[in-house]
Amino acid sequence: QVQLVESGGGLVQPGGSLRLSCAASGSILSFIYMGWYRQAPGKQRELVATITSGGSTNYADSVKGRFTVSRDNAKNMVYLQMNNLKPEDTAVYYCKAARSALAVYWGRGTQVTVSS
Repeated sequence: QVQLVESGGGLVQPGGSLRLSCAASGSILSFIYMGWYRQAPGKQRELVATITSGGSTNYADSVKGRFTVSRDNAKNMVYLQMNNLKPEDTAVYYCKAARSALAVYWGRGTQVTVSS
């Protein structure tokens, strides 16, 4: 069974930066894509950024130019560098990995709070 463990969340002031990490229990080479989603209180979970096995990336319009997703296949890690954070970025951030449409895995999430 695949396990994904997120880390790196916390409290940061507006304009600050955080780097989220997602550690996979095994090789990430088998995943067709990995990515980050977030869920704010009272809202649906939404896509933040994804990265394919070939390195192609996709971002939500709200984070383009501020967030960067990357992966380290040797370490079985996926990262989300978040810069110029805004209060509306406050949410629980989840790591997701997919081997197919039916084989999808989620982490338990890490809280990101942007507040002065």
